[in-house]
Amino acid sequence: MHLIQILLPLYDNARRKFPHREYAQVANDLAERFGGITTYRRSPAAGLWKETPSMSTLHDDIVIYEVMTETVDTAWWQEYRKALSIRFRQGLLIVRASEITIL
Repeated sequence: MHLIQILLPLYDNARRKFPHREYAQVANDLAERFGGITTYRRSPAAGLWKETPSMSTLHDDIVIYEVMTETVDTAWWQEYRKALSIRFRQGLLIVRASEITIL
């Protein structure tokens, strides 16, 4: 079993909040394709990173969407990540997969 996580920003680079309908559409798309979704959106997570060691630290407020699937269709996820990157105006949007064991 695999856990797929999508980290979506709350704001674009100009600090404009994305409309709720964008998140609802992602949730609907994933629920339809995978039969369910978990969304962590009540209290946004914070992402901090440096693009290079000499840069100042960057910050993003994010929501996390998760789905579980038996297999990972890497090509589909790569295309979906690219589409989300465009939709949410991100240079790099994180979509990650972890192998999990249901206990």
